[in-house]
Amino acid sequence: MLQLNVKNETSRLRAVVLGTAVSNGPTPKLEEAYDPKSALHIKAGTYPVEADMVKEIEAVAAVFKKYDVTVYRPELIKDCNQIFARDIAFVIDDVLVKANILPDRENELEAIQYVIDKINPEKVIRPPEEVHIEGGDVMLWNDYIFIGTYRGDDYADYIVARTNQEGVDFIKKTFPHKKVKSFDLNKSQTNPYDNALHLDCCFQPIGTNKAILHKEGFRDQSEYEWLLNYFGEDNCFIITKEEMFNMNSNIFSISENVIISEKNFTRLNSWLRNNGFTVEEVPYAEIAKQEGLLRCSTMPLIRD
Repeated sequence: MLQLNVKNETSRLRAVVLGTAVSNGPTPKLEEAYDPKSALHIKAGTYPVEADMVKEIEAVAAVFKKYDVTVYRPELIKDCNQIFARDIAFVIDDVLVKANILPDRENELEAIQYVIDKINPEKVIRPPEEVHIEGGDVMLWNDYIFIGTYRGDDYADYIVARTNQEGVDFIKKTFPHKKVKSFDLNKSQTNPYDNALHLDCCFQPIGTNKAILHKEGFRDQSEYEWLLNYFGEDNCFIITKEEMFNMNSNIFSISENVIISEKNFTRLNSWLRNNGFTVEEVPYAEIAKQEGLLRCSTMPLIRD
């Protein structure tokens, strides 16, 4: 049996689900794009090709191997995008929460059923249907659970709004011992520079007391200020619109001092190194074209 344990974003990783880009399927039609960044690349004819994305994910798999992390991969579904393992499920403490994702992605969950079968069934939960929540919006930080949401009255009109107020309330009710704090995120169906698809597109804690933040990702500036004060301005790396678009906040921590990052994030990577982190650089720019990066394609199961 797998003894799940995830209490924060940075404790030493022991087991993880890593997505796959094999049999990713053809380039989607424009009307099939789930997010403005994919749409931009479909229009420009620069949408990523499978061979490049496979190479990128395998580079991450190699880093996990180097650090002796147990890696589970989804079973292959032909012509299906199975890169973003974080969307479909996430672990809080010792509980795996299955996400209510966009309906046509349900089979992605079935592809990791063999992993779920290794978990005590009492520790696997599925929220009721009206609860929308995806792993990219759920950020664990010890006593806190930070959750990205969209509080606009027009929530239903936004395919890029993935976590609703019912999602926030569900987490509060299910994990009453945690302090749950939600953040209202800016959404745009058309402009990827203005769209925080998930909380990890504009914020991520790193190390023991630091964070990456993007001010314009937050609809309510007081919520951004709260994070800035909580971590302390000197401990925060503030990313620009361009860096947010390239997903600089969507890196992934193997431990409190080892971070996997995209090799083109030069400003971020040198800041990390100057702050004592070991940075494992990988190519991930093709996968980033689908508005997801390293945190999106990993789903931790066990951390120390």
